[in-house]
Amino acid sequence: MRAARLIKMVLLLQSRPSMTAAELARELEVSERTVTRDAQALSEAGVPVYAERGRAGGYRLIGGYRTRLTGLARGEAEALFLSGVPGALREMGLEDAASAARLKVSAALLPSLRDASRTAAQRFHLDAPNWFHEPETPELLPVVADAVWDDRRITARYRRGRVRPQGDADGAAGEVGRELEPYGLVLKAGVWYLCARVADGGSFRVYRIDRFTAVESGEERFARDEEFDLPAFWAERAGQFARSLLRAQVVVRLSPEGARRLPYAVDAPAAREALEASGAPDADGWVTVTLRVESEEVAHTQLAGLGPEAEVLAPEGLRERFARDARRLAALYGE
Repeated sequence: MRAARLIKMVLLLQSRPSMTAAELARELEVSERTVTRDAQALSEAGVPVYAERGRAGGYRLIGGYRTRLTGLARGEAEALFLSGVPGALREMGLEDAASAARLKVSAALLPSLRDASRTAAQRFHLDAPNWFHEPETPELLPVVADAVWDDRRITARYRRGRVRPQGDADGAAGEVGRELEPYGLVLKAGVWYLCARVADGGSFRVYRIDRFTAVESGEERFARDEEFDLPAFWAERAGQFARSLLRAQVVVRLSPEGARRLPYAVDAPAAREALEASGAPDADGWVTVTLRVESEEVAHTQLAGLGPEAEVLAPEGLRERFARDARRLAALYGE
């Protein structure tokens, strides 16, 4: 356990000019006191770790010290080859670079581990798109990806999801022009998104790549905000988006089986929230919940899957739709 942590500490210091004790503690998931002890142990073992005191101080490696990719276990080598997503790399135009990198890593491994890429590929494959969905690679994705890797500003035209009747001041109806600082790409269920900041100190926003109608990448580079955390930013925005869709409420009475199946029929977080806020079951074991939904139309489609395990109590219009469904079903299946 400690040996793996010491190796990780060396690799972290090798990849950066300097790191504070707090930064190392966060990366290694230990206390700063443990970082101090580990740095001393490395120094005693001959690894030239140097500690600089003061506000701008930290730990660094001196003398251009480098370690090699030796000592990898088979599981570690196979995990390394699983870190790439072949389809995504191909769509971004990075397939050749990724292939070259894999060859170089394979050449550096011990002979007994050089089949790790093949064994990993035979045991794991990522198919990102949803079922019944044929993904199309956005034509402008490679241009955007190049700009992301090089921290270069782009000038883009973007088609809004909903066209404004009166159009936009800076372009044709439904399109806007933006100068963006592209920070990162996200592949979500087969759809590519760009997380970018509007140039010159604007806000961070999310754009669907397939809605870009034009992208020009210049030579001007932007200064990346080192505090920006792409996974955290995406998780926050994705949560906000999901919550923003749930604009209506319905009141539903659920059997025990209906309560169990509810998270599989509707938005899972909304279902859990509704069930946690529900009162005690009635004499028949049914619970009444207030559920956030996208609309009555969507709720009708989703809750229909619960069949007789759910009774809609409100709103009245939705309850009447289910009553009509019940009468039609009775007519179809009755004697």
